[in-house]
Amino acid sequence: MNVYWLEQVEANVANERNWLSAHENACLNDFRFPKRRADWLLGRWTAKQALASYLSLPADSRWLATFELRPAASGAPEAFVENQPANLTVSLSHRAGKALCAIAPSGVKLGCDLELVEPRSDAFVADYFTVGEQQLLAQTSGSDRLRLITLVWSAKESALKALREGLRVATRTVVVSPSMELSPRAWTKLQVRYQDTRIFDGWWRYAENMVRTIISDPSPTSPLGLALSAAALEGTANPGEIRLAPRGGAASARLPGYSR
Repeated sequence: MNVYWLEQVEANVANERNWLSAHENACLNDFRFPKRRADWLLGRWTAKQALASYLSLPADSRWLATFELRPAASGAPEAFVENQPANLTVSLSHRAGKALCAIAPSGVKLGCDLELVEPRSDAFVADYFTVGEQQLLAQTSGSDRLRLITLVWSAKESALKALREGLRVATRTVVVSPSMELSPRAWTKLQVRYQDTRIFDGWWRYAENMVRTIISDPSPTSPLGLALSAAALEGTANPGEIRLAPRGGAASARLPGYSR
């Protein structure tokens, strides 16, 4: 089962706001603090770019304004295009001026997380990690220990998102089993067990002092990067003529003047 991902940074976000829907512009105006505004814009920008690439739709402002992420009853994001539910599952995370979006087919239990490798206290580890995870940490030191703490925490966050629970569930109910290669540039396997009743498979990657994790059920192949093609950026389709068909679907989106 394929899972796709895309990262963006604050510098990628367009200065104009015409890529936001009317509802999103209203939400943006409600944010009082500049950092909250910047984080929210970065997350929405990243998700919209990922949706455009995954659905093979144009990434110009006309199309981006038709994409929305709306919270489900659980709080998990759900994607819409032209007010229609998109046939996919989406997860989103942002941290320190960077955002990660993961996309999978509809029905997949999916979670992603992006974390900065930084010092975390012994109290943090004692509060949120299982005894087994703490014993694993005791075998590492220095920068390896910092990366491992970040990896375990990020994998827990991703798994709780896949469960559509978030931090409403105690983090010690999910147990992370990572590989011991603590600085891979490529995606590396990991596994998360929930209450000894459910197992999630996933992947993690370390680069630029950040850890990314993507967890899903069914088990995913190594995550595939989404590319923003020149054709997508220059698309000329009309938003009212969409027929959604994600990557791997049987049909193609019918878009006059635009080719997949």
